[in-house]
Amino acid sequence: MRGRIAAGLAALAVAGGLATQAVAQPAASPLESRLDARKVVVEAGTERLVDAADAKPGDVIEYVATYRNNGREAIRDLQATLPIPLETEWIAGSARPTGAQASLDGKSFAALPLKRKAAKPGPSVDEDVPLRDYRALRWRLAELAPGKAVTYTARVRVVDDRAPRAREPSR
Repeated sequence: MRGRIAAGLAALAVAGGLATQAVAQPAASPLESRLDARKVVVEAGTERLVDAADAKPGDVIEYVATYRNNGREAIRDLQATLPIPLETEWIAGSARPTGAQASLDGKSFAALPLKRKAAKPGPSVDEDVPLRDYRALRWRLAELAPGKAVTYTARVRVVDDRAPRAREPSR
């Protein structure tokens, strides 16, 4: 399990175009991005952030994505995307700053909480999508000024598995 979680964390870094260290960007790109993943440990009522390499089911991981404009001109319409690894579920309310959108596929994003039509007979009813099904969060920033940085954070809980779950039968 730990190997799969570590591989998931590595995939998160690659999928997001980020890494746990500052990413080497092409010389032409003024945008520097960095992703840090730390396990949240609570001892005597106080939170501490430690290395996430040994995360196991039930652990909480905090992701911190930082974007810095190293250029001389503003970067406009920055879309900061934070992928959510398969063996985790997003913790509602942990996205900072507020205003994030979520996605089930990393391509289409909508306001939180995500909704879907319930597969039940009768009139169409919207239901919340389980947090375990979220695959990415995205924030939009109109402008990132030269020399400035912006940080986005979210927490996830490591789950036991990501085996497809059968839908409950309609009653």
